[in-house]
Amino acid sequence: MKKKLVSALLVSTMAVSAFVGCGAAAEETPAADSTETTEETAEASTEDAIANLIAATEGTVNIDLWCSETEEYQTVMKKLCDDFAAQYPDVDFNITLGAVSEADMKDRVLEDVEAAADVFIFPDDQLEALVKAGALNEVAAQYTYDMNETDTPATVEAAQYDGKQYGYPFTASNGYFLYYDKNQLSDEDVASWEALTAKAEELGKEVGCETANGWYLYGFFKGAGCNLTENEDQSNNCDWNNETGLAAAEALQEIASSKAYKSYGNDDLLANLNDGKVVAYVSGTWNVNAFSEAYGDGYAATKLPTFKVNGEDKQMASYSGYKFVGVNAYAENTGWSMLLAEYLTNATSQEAVYEATGEGPSNTEALAKASSPALDALAAQSEFAELQRVGGNYWTPAESLGKNILEGKVSQQVLDDAVAGITQPVE
Repeated sequence: MKKKLVSALLVSTMAVSAFVGCGAAAEETPAADSTETTEETAEASTEDAIANLIAATEGTVNIDLWCSETEEYQTVMKKLCDDFAAQYPDVDFNITLGAVSEADMKDRVLEDVEAAADVFIFPDDQLEALVKAGALNEVAAQYTYDMNETDTPATVEAAQYDGKQYGYPFTASNGYFLYYDKNQLSDEDVASWEALTAKAEELGKEVGCETANGWYLYGFFKGAGCNLTENEDQSNNCDWNNETGLAAAEALQEIASSKAYKSYGNDDLLANLNDGKVVAYVSGTWNVNAFSEAYGDGYAATKLPTFKVNGEDKQMASYSGYKFVGVNAYAENTGWSMLLAEYLTNATSQEAVYEATGEGPSNTEALAKASSPALDALAAQSEFAELQRVGGNYWTPAESLGKNILEGKVSQQVLDDAVAGITQPVE
């Protein structure tokens, strides 16, 4: 078994840190006469906790870290891990960086929790499954900062389950919007899917959205007024086969019938973007460098377009979300893994991640320094976005539905079959 029990000494110091860092009850607070004294006590207790952790450490501290496979993420995380280790010259660290897509993180971890990384980055919709599987350490104490004071309340709350904190807020930009080349498209062109496809046809260029992907497909049905929700047992409620859903599918079919409309997966998108074919596409902050390089001084981004349903303009909706750093419940070196997780999510580290990847920070200090067309577009779209909360039986039927729409196969039966698959009981 990989997990090592934390020493009684470390448990004790973490408990003290929890009281001091997160606000002690009246009877726990020293009867001192000033806030300054309390702050000095907090700082001393934090330093003692870390000093005790160092003193209790013997031999090499091995930590496996899994994060996104993109070059930008791998580079910045390697730098941050090196900087972290440099802060503790008396400790011999062996921090190994692994490349795992965040979309696959939950599945990779749950393949064998005990053999999985000690620290890993995952999106908010995976939190519940990871907690229920016993894969995450509760964040019961902090050494260096209090996330309740440094990060946006929404990100802190999203990392909680059943009243307990299980993740360190990391980014607050896991959503999607429309990138476009403003040298070829006007504000009016990108305001609606109808105008966008018409202009792209005129230019002989491509625009689009990965329609055969439930993450994006949701935006059309939700925007039209349909609903998709998750039940306690992780099954789904879905009304996409009602009259509104049929109208939404027909509207999307009409948009997708344009010769300019494409439904590329991410790799194909980037290949065609580099070839200069794609002038507008729905994506997220993870591709900000690719779009900014491809469009140059024409680089721009905005909220998602509207689309017509039964002759009425409807705003395309979207999923929004956050990313967290989690510590494996079976981490080999629990205390150091938690300290590393804190370091990776502090203000300075989040600034570095933003500079490298374009992803928006959850730390308010870092967020105040972050500004870009992508983040502005994400903020504009946030009014029409919701957290992704959907059971696992959604994805395959949604992909099939998206493919049918792209192929022009829209009917009541197609929608009925899709909803039957989406709402099937969880076994």
